[in-house]
Amino acid sequence: MARYTGPKFKLSRRLGISLSGSGKELKRPFPPGQHGPGQRKKLSGYGMQLQEKQKLRHMYGLNEKQFRNLFDKALHMKGIAGENFMILLESRLDNLVYRCGMSNSRSGARQLVSHGHVTVNGKKVDIPSYLLKPGDVIGLRERSRTMSAVKEALDNRNYLPAYLEFNDQAMEGRYIRLPERSELPQEIDEKQIVEFYSR
Repeated sequence: MARYTGPKFKLSRRLGISLSGSGKELKRPFPPGQHGPGQRKKLSGYGMQLQEKQKLRHMYGLNEKQFRNLFDKALHMKGIAGENFMILLESRLDNLVYRCGMSNSRSGARQLVSHGHVTVNGKKVDIPSYLLKPGDVIGLRERSRTMSAVKEALDNRNYLPAYLEFNDQAMEGRYIRLPERSELPQEIDEKQIVEFYSR
């Protein structure tokens, strides 16, 4: 299944969360379409599990195969599978570029990475799914530092997670440590996703 390229606002309203992070999509807090303004249907247990999985998948912009492969990797790690999965998603290069504020959205961050503008520990990396380890440094190539989209995104950044450091002069971010569950999206119930894949 290919990556979703349809209307993001409609998808946000259907899932009941803001996928852009701005919250603009939820000005009308009901699903899109002719029957949207009525009450939301009561979901079955499977429906709730599927919805949680779709929320997280669309939040990070992954296709189903990538999402499942990362979940399988989390299952083989020590600790709680759901939390490990969220930490792996958060450790992706495209997500950390977005968290550092080099882009206004995860899709924009993915484009920056795949077009070869981003470096990890001084080396160009153009794989958005590249997993970073604590201590890795995310930077921009010399010619990419003057891009207006990057400058605008950095100027508009209003939050930097505690597990990241950012040097504005060098335009470099450092992944200090793995995030804790309390620092990750609170609107996601990862236990439902574990149950969905454990069926």
